[in-house]
Amino acid sequence: MNTAVLQEWLQTGLRHHQAGHWDEAAKWYGKVRIARPRNFDALHLDGTRALQQGKYEDALKLLSQARRESPQSAVCTLRLGIAHFMLGRNGEAERQFREAARLDPKLAEASFHLGQTLRRLGQLDEAVAAFRHAIELQPNYAEAYDRLGALLWGLKGAGAAEPILRKAVELDSKLATAWCNLGLSWIHQGRLSDALTAIGKALELNPKFDHAFAARGLALSKFYRAAAAADAYGQALKLNPGNFEAHSARLLELQYDGSVSKAELFAAHRAFGEAVEARLPKPTSHNVAGGGDPGRPAFDTAIAGVGAPGYSGPPRRLRVGFLSPDLHRHSVAYYLRPILAHLDRSRFEVFLYNDMPSHDEVSDQLKALSDGWRSTAGMPVEALENVLREDRLDILIDLAGHTGHNRLPLYARRVAPVQATYLGYPDTTGLAAMDYRLVDSISDPPGSADGFATERLVRFSSTAWSYEPPAGSPDPAPGPAATNGHVTFGCFNNVAKLSDTVLRTWGKILAAVPEGRLLLKGYGLTTPALQAELNRRMVQAGIPRERVHFLERTADVADHLDLYRRVDVALDTFPYHGTTTTCEALWMGVPVVTQAGDRHASRVGASLLTALGRPEWIAENESDYIGTAIRLAGEASRSAGPRVELRERLRGSALMDHPGQAARLGAALESLLSPCPTVS
Repeated sequence: MNTAVLQEWLQTGLRHHQAGHWDEAAKWYGKVRIARPRNFDALHLDGTRALQQGKYEDALKLLSQARRESPQSAVCTLRLGIAHFMLGRNGEAERQFREAARLDPKLAEASFHLGQTLRRLGQLDEAVAAFRHAIELQPNYAEAYDRLGALLWGLKGAGAAEPILRKAVELDSKLATAWCNLGLSWIHQGRLSDALTAIGKALELNPKFDHAFAARGLALSKFYRAAAAADAYGQALKLNPGNFEAHSARLLELQYDGSVSKAELFAAHRAFGEAVEARLPKPTSHNVAGGGDPGRPAFDTAIAGVGAPGYSGPPRRLRVGFLSPDLHRHSVAYYLRPILAHLDRSRFEVFLYNDMPSHDEVSDQLKALSDGWRSTAGMPVEALENVLREDRLDILIDLAGHTGHNRLPLYARRVAPVQATYLGYPDTTGLAAMDYRLVDSISDPPGSADGFATERLVRFSSTAWSYEPPAGSPDPAPGPAATNGHVTFGCFNNVAKLSDTVLRTWGKILAAVPEGRLLLKGYGLTTPALQAELNRRMVQAGIPRERVHFLERTADVADHLDLYRRVDVALDTFPYHGTTTTCEALWMGVPVVTQAGDRHASRVGASLLTALGRPEWIAENESDYIGTAIRLAGEASRSAGPRVELRERLRGSALMDHPGQAARLGAALESLLSPCPTVS
């Protein structure tokens, strides 16, 4: 065949290729390959075309052939690495990218794609170095800045990522992912209006960008617009049903909406589980028992010595792991710490998986209470799965549920023989592979709650929580009503929990107590935009704005607790109750009014007050809630002494029986590995 003719065919194919005429390009490249089966250009260009079309197996075959013909081509080696990467062959992808960089040390794309691969492999520090090297080679590499910023966010937080992401959009103002990531970094720095602007820019550039819709949902949730946030997350899911972060976030927003029935909530959670299960990776030899359930691994000797049938050797300690993004100054950590401090270490070996870059003195305390501490922040799911399997846990406990930065899809892969969820979220996970949920009989009444959970409910104690007051707490002070001449109702709960129903009920309380005041404390409450939104809703609810005072969050816990000296009666939110805020109010001697509902989120207050021995503060309906608040307001007006009775009552309750609670939880955990676990 005449070389000039072959060259013309190649050029024709290339013109079609550049125009996006894939079939025509493949036809002309194919003609050359038929005439010259070892022609490097035809193999390389056709492989590149297949790669761009997403036909990765075809691309792998063609590019492998091309590289055999020209092993010194750095670009061909790079593209072969991309094909391996897209097929999930990470080890081979890494090898090809490193070889491409060796062949052409100035090829910035080789370092960029090496960074992508190392991130997936969980080699995060090495990935950072690779992205930085790509930027050194090509200072205007906007995508490298974007990926570096996203990675630094997971490792070091939004503050470290923001300048990198700003550089990305400066270099390429049409890079939608960078605008979205920049918006996310601003959300976590409290710059909500700027964040919505950046996310809006991302959606202008790519109207089908599901992650940008999810980011919008997060920004709206920070504005405490739960319904709008749920809608934004729903739009993300329509575009990408596999966006599990958006799915979880939407479920959390639905918890704030009292108009969503318990049955609707359960269906939404089960839909999440089904979506995750439908996308499980194919079974492999390392995670499937021969002929068994493809979702359950062959943990051959995982529970030997822990009551396994026929085992006669010495008992060994149970290996229990707790996976959470909240192992720092966070409510989850506060409830976990006293249990770990008293858990019998002759029976349990504790592993903690810290899944956020945050690390503080609480993290240090938890680390000291563990037998193994793993920093897993930013780790890809495959790498985290490997870490968990290598630790050969008997039980893995999720502490996040559908809250932010959760790892719920991981549990569908069955990474431990027994998997349970506890503390972090007030509802079912929706996962069939989540075996148990640790609760109590007040938060989840036997019979009525069991049909609304995919897990088996383990009611291991009279109350599921174990409260540990902060060190250096101020002493309870006298109620302010005696000196102020009026009663002050207060709520320091997450502002997202202030549903319109709650506000209307509070409006009726203030109408019945004409001199009463309302003190609200929460993140962002002193910012004009959030105040304006809340003021609008309060007017609609009949709450006189001049009788409401807003407080911002305090940096110091002691200062936060000291603010309860300004509150006579604490008002719980519904349908989503407070937990830590309720315990804190009681610790500071302030009575709490709650209204029990039909689901866990609206029964936490009932569990806490029952454990305290104050069931008379648990209302069954709005009228009862209003009446209880008015009665307690009257009592507060007549009391002038320090409010110490509640603190002492709390000390003597199950909520502060830390050794007993640890023993009860330990017995429950051991039960979960027996053929007939103790569940009620």
